[in-house]
Amino acid sequence: MATWIGIWLLIALLSVMAIAIVVVGLGRHVLIVGRTAAQARDELAPMAEEISREGTRAAERAQNLKVPRPGPS
Repeated sequence: MATWIGIWLLIALLSVMAIAIVVVGLGRHVLIVGRTAAQARDELAPMAEEISREGTRAAERAQNLKVPRPGPS
């Protein structure tokens, strides 16, 4: 009976080690994705601000346009 307990303990230990390895790998990937997202945000922020300014400017110009209204038929 003691042999079976030893085998089950070994299987449990190997399972815990495998899960720990997977968790560490996932943690590393989370860090890599986080760094990449921050870098992309930093690189794209100036372009997004410029696009926002251009959109605001276009909206202001559109408000100042006089649209001809059709006369009575």
